[in-house]
Amino acid sequence: MYRMSKTDFASTDISPEEVAERRDDDELFILDVRNEDDYEEWAVSGSYNLPIYDELLDDEFSGLESALDEIPKDKEIAVICVGGITSASAAEFLRERGYEARSMSDGMRGWGRVHQTYDVESEPGVLQVVRPGTGCVSYVVFDDDEALLVDPSLYIDRYRDIADDIGVEIVGAVDTHAHADHISGGRIIAEEDDVPYYLHDEDGGSLDEYTSIEDGETLSVGTRELDVIHTPGHTPGSVSFQFGGTVLSGDTLFLQSVGRPDLEDSSEDAIREAASDLFNSLERLGELPDDTVVLPGHFSDEEVRPLATRLVSLTEDNELFGMVEAGNEEEFVETIVDALSDTPNNYQQIKHINWGDEPLDDDAEDLELGPNNCAAN
Repeated sequence: MYRMSKTDFASTDISPEEVAERRDDDELFILDVRNEDDYEEWAVSGSYNLPIYDELLDDEFSGLESALDEIPKDKEIAVICVGGITSASAAEFLRERGYEARSMSDGMRGWGRVHQTYDVESEPGVLQVVRPGTGCVSYVVFDDDEALLVDPSLYIDRYRDIADDIGVEIVGAVDTHAHADHISGGRIIAEEDDVPYYLHDEDGGSLDEYTSIEDGETLSVGTRELDVIHTPGHTPGSVSFQFGGTVLSGDTLFLQSVGRPDLEDSSEDAIREAASDLFNSLERLGELPDDTVVLPGHFSDEEVRPLATRLVSLTEDNELFGMVEAGNEEEFVETIVDALSDTPNNYQQIKHINWGDEPLDDDAEDLELGPNNCAAN
């Protein structure tokens, strides 16, 4: 069981990375003091909400004091707010009353920046990078002394650190599609490190500095190759990559759902056409060997790490993919049309940044904050 040192106890802050690592630790109680609406929209799984944020802003602690019986005194307390300021006040109030309480530094903004790395044991040369705060998943694919980044986040130093740790050089970055939920780091690392940035032309938008990839092409990394499979539907230029016994399916196929087909055009006719394209793409992925390991680009509430499963398992575990395997295209399309939720307003702005239509400025980071809504249901 993880225990903090005395030095750790002396700190008044707890890092978002430590909170992520210790969510299953019974010795840590995660207390979120934000307002209920904010908590219900986006929260650390397993946390407890005490909606006293507005009171804390006014230096009012009566709500916290009256709820002390709800906060276990025999556990460490990690207090969360929006940016780590009001939670620091709450944590200090608790420490003065004998609690081992710390404030999560940078609050939910810090939570959105956490990256956790996992080995994909079934396939040497693949590392999965999970952002628990956003549901985004990226990959470092490597062989010999070379590595390719697949769907890297804006925080490219995280990937440089990974490359240094495993002793490889980043030789390129590739996006499975033009993302709408997070800012891509592909163009950034390509420019700063003078390496190629790969993208399908259908998702190129206004970009002119990228290397086009097409169905059937291969991208080399060391002595191995990623095979490009054009899988339109979520976006016109969505691709998946076959690498050894795995398929990096981007936002085409998730473990519990599939990519939503309405982010390019939200008219019903366009959604139906894109959903039909998605059906055909999923049929194609379904032709891969049954024991192919599916490595998706997002997750919702799945707790398995690394986030992976065999293709054959998805026929039963993924309702929409099961419809594809059964050949029920009409049911598939209707189910998607009926199940789609509203997309966040910031998705369009994020997409235009990734297309090169809008600049990448200092405010872009905040656009990513919040839950992921890329799944069809």
